[in-house]
Amino acid sequence: MNIGRTFVNGVFIILFCSMTFGCATLNSRQKSELEQYKAQDGVYVEEKSPGTATALGILPGGGSFYTRQWGLGVVDLLLWPFSILWDPIAGYEGALVINHDETVLRAKQKMKKELEVVEEKLDKKEISEEEYRRERHKIEQKYSVD
Repeated sequence: MNIGRTFVNGVFIILFCSMTFGCATLNSRQKSELEQYKAQDGVYVEEKSPGTATALGILPGGGSFYTRQWGLGVVDLLLWPFSILWDPIAGYEGALVINHDETVLRAKQKMKKELEVVEEKLDKKEISEEEYRRERHKIEQKYSVD
């Protein structure tokens, strides 16, 4: 009877914490975007390894802590060993979210730098307005993943 009550309390805590702290996941558009960035040379950023995050999910809160999901990590720590059922997945998904966000940031920074170079050439009259528009369009297409 005591084990059953503990299990029910654990399930309640999991549901409450999931609604409160959430789990970081990518939507289908973001997953597609990340795959497209991976195909581009020098744009993709892997700040957190999904494999490492998954493996650390076996430890109490390891996957969540590794991927900066502090609230979920505390819950996982408290509910270990039950958290082994979901923390490897939460760690994996969290790593993907971090990598997506960092990749998008890097792509924006690289595009901005490349556009600044072209704008500088235009300002110095090294290229025509038409060449500027073509170059700008090429740069925007290069970093577009829509």
